[in-house]
Amino acid sequence: METVLIALGSFVLYIIAYRTYGTWLARKIFSIDPSRTPPSIECEDGVDFVPSKRSLVFGHHFTSIAGTGPIVGPAVAVVWGWVPALIWVLVGSVVMGAVHDFGSVIISMRHKGRTIADLASDVVNPRVRLLFLIVVLVGLWIVLAIFGLVIAVIFKVYPSSVAPVWLQIPIAIGLGVWMRRGGNVALGTIVAVVLMYTTIIASAMLPSTHVVIPSSITAHISDVAVWTILLLIYVFIASVLPVQTLLQPRDYINAWQLIIAMGLLLLGVLVAHPTIAADTVQVAPAPASNGAPVPAFFPFLFVTIACGAVSGFHCLVSSGCSSRQLRSEADAQFVGYGAMLTEGFLATLVIIACVAGIGLGTGSGQFVTNEAGRSVETIIIGRQAWLHHYGTWGGDGGLPNILKPFVTGSANMMESFGLSHSIAIAIMGVFVASFAATTLDSATRLQRYIIAELAGQSAGTHTGFQIRALHNRYVATGVAVVTAFMLAISDAFTAPGGLAAAGKGGLLLWPVFGATNQLLAGLALLVITVWLVKQKKPAWVTAIPMTFMLIMTGWAIALQTESFSQAKGKTHLLIIAVLMLIMEVWIVIEGVLVMLKARTNAIPAVHAGE
Repeated sequence: METVLIALGSFVLYIIAYRTYGTWLARKIFSIDPSRTPPSIECEDGVDFVPSKRSLVFGHHFTSIAGTGPIVGPAVAVVWGWVPALIWVLVGSVVMGAVHDFGSVIISMRHKGRTIADLASDVVNPRVRLLFLIVVLVGLWIVLAIFGLVIAVIFKVYPSSVAPVWLQIPIAIGLGVWMRRGGNVALGTIVAVVLMYTTIIASAMLPSTHVVIPSSITAHISDVAVWTILLLIYVFIASVLPVQTLLQPRDYINAWQLIIAMGLLLLGVLVAHPTIAADTVQVAPAPASNGAPVPAFFPFLFVTIACGAVSGFHCLVSSGCSSRQLRSEADAQFVGYGAMLTEGFLATLVIIACVAGIGLGTGSGQFVTNEAGRSVETIIIGRQAWLHHYGTWGGDGGLPNILKPFVTGSANMMESFGLSHSIAIAIMGVFVASFAATTLDSATRLQRYIIAELAGQSAGTHTGFQIRALHNRYVATGVAVVTAFMLAISDAFTAPGGLAAAGKGGLLLWPVFGATNQLLAGLALLVITVWLVKQKKPAWVTAIPMTFMLIMTGWAIALQTESFSQAKGKTHLLIIAVLMLIMEVWIVIEGVLVMLKARTNAIPAVHAGE
């Protein structure tokens, strides 16, 4: 019964938060004005700046910020107990994450759709802009390499997800053409969603449609590397196309996919009433079997759960993509604040699936011979099922086993109302892969913007240091994709087997990604706080979250620095961690100095007609 109360209670909480705190922020803090000309109209170019319906922008924004973040983070963090994870998701999303995203959308819309890292030059100073852009560049570089790996691993573990994920591309393109030609949006949406789920069900029921890389190829290059190459080719094409051709319609149907999946999960909770099998609080989980140290509960809970509570990556989507597509400031609350609350609800359902759904039954890893003479895996339930995955830090290791509690727990709850296990597994496998793909799409486009801004391009203008070739969207995207590929296969030079074992190079930098991502959140909140101070607005709404995130992130990076300094083969991580810590301190000092001077000065927002 407690899982039902958690699910319904969190849903009600988010509705109330949107109607009260979100509306108050829109009116009193950000002073939403529908009469302002948005960047999508002022700078319309038919590629990146495209005025769009708020439902389309919401779909793009939500699926881009979500990805696998609100799944992987909570699925790992519940090892510290389900109560701390749930509290952080509920509180963090309402008063930190949604404020961070909403503020990033607004400040970008008031400055011609510039990314928050770029406009830090105007709000703080050019030095902060450069440091911010470097942090973003490194973060997105890791995202591109890692999310390619995530999708590749899902394709390998759940081969029934491959065909449906790729078939979403022609479905999305067709929907985009239909909408641009004035077709009925509701009809187009229904047809697209039905087609999408038809491919999922067909793939689950027809093993012949499962796609596996042939052994003749994997003998020379790993299946993960093959999928990574194909995915990076795809995101190059997707990221240079006009946003309304593929990115918007694909994200839009993926948003409906998410809404349906969340509805199925909620129905599963209501029907199954799964009992929580996890620890309430477990500050010190048992060490991993491989001897890996257990991260401290404080501050790493707040770094592990990013998406679902507050995530720095969101400020890039908010200010780099969504702000360039909104056709009115009146839509900013719905997209910026509302999408984050929706993600928080998703993270809540993930927690329930991992701490209760998994208890309905999971494979034990041990096989017996049944009466028909076939080898079958034994099933364990309840507390034993939970301990099988979460008895030690890191569970039984590896990305597939991080995702397994969520996928299996979700499928278990869906089975409670009659859905077959194979179809439920296929639905969740496609769900995870699709959302990782949307993040990969947007991250590539964002990296293109960041590369161009580092090369001297800002909101279509050219200032300061110039590398003109990188202003070209094909060249900048090529640099983003090639560098991500180089990182992804970098393990080919160190791992036994060469290319036959390559594709996981992004994991070399993954240990610093969590802290880097949350550092972005703290820095974005700092820029928004300085802007609010200069606008003579109450800045405490962002100053308090900013302070909390910068303290937690700095603390985490400091602990990582100590850990890396004592470990063998971690010199590269030690260097990155030290540089990140230095940049955090530097940017904070610069921001505080500007805020102290801002009491007598105001910065006007830049928009059409001024």
